Amino acid sequence: MKKSLLTLFVLLISLQSCDDNNDNEKTASVNLTENATHGQILTAKDGMSLYYFSKDQNGNSGCTGDCVGNWPLFYDQDLSVGEGLEQSDFSVIDHIDGGKQSTYKGWPLYYFVNDAKAGDTNGDNVKNVWFIAKPNYSLMYVISQLVGKNANGSDLNFTGEYVEGNGVTPYIVDFAGRTLYTFKKDAKNTNNFTAPDFSNDGVWPIFNMESDKIPSILSAADFGEIDVHGRMQTTYKGWPLYYYGQDKTRGDNYGINFPAAGVWPVANVNTVEAM
Repeated sequence: MKKSLLTLFVLLISLQSCDDNNDNEKTASVNLTENATHGQILTAKDGMSLYYFSKDQNGNSGCTGDCVGNWPLFYDQDLSVGEGLEQSDFSVIDHIDGGKQSTYKGWPLYYFVNDAKAGDTNGDNVKNVWFIAKPNYSLMYVISQLVGKNANGSDLNFTGEYVEGNGVTPYIVDFAGRTLYTFKKDAKNTNNFTAPDFSNDGVWPIFNMESDKIPSILSAADFGEIDVHGRMQTTYKGWPLYYYGQDKTRGDNYGINFPAAGVWPVANVNTVEAM
């Protein structure tokens, strides 16, 4: 009889613990939710999907004015996280139009006005610049002004054709917002820059991603991997991918005119297959 009462007591405690965990999960500001199309995504406590914006590479919100009407800012003053997320990955920025906005690993978070109910992901890949918020992207797709350096070290704007001028260009970055480049002198799946002893790797470090989690504008079939003197390097459409060693701040793309404009182009969906 005593053994039966003890078993019942343990069962009741276990059930209470489960209920507490469920309650905590439901009241967390941000949760990981399994989505049939996208896998694990970030959702608010009401179940509504959250999004990243391609113009936010530098960590600030590029969605202003009327844009915010369609993509309301996500913010929770007392933000808490559900299972599988780390509180330290979230922060807060001051939005240029006023108010505050929560960020995840440096990416400002948004809702989409045309998501009617929990589970909707209608904002993904809208105009090729809005993407469902996932916790584990290896790459992101951004759109930004290309900014190189002139002879005296001052900033100099370039277009996507690598001539001086203003205008935004789309390109691939890692999830930390660091720009990725190709090298004109490389060939298909062939790195023609990196020295066997990696003595020049600090100038143009090779890039390798650990997983294939990419935004929906990109195709996994375009990515590959090559061996470069015993280290692995990711390729895009056959082009080996690199960082630029002098890109020090999130959003920098100073490599686009070093040593000359267009020698180290950025990569995007319009990049031609390497030969």
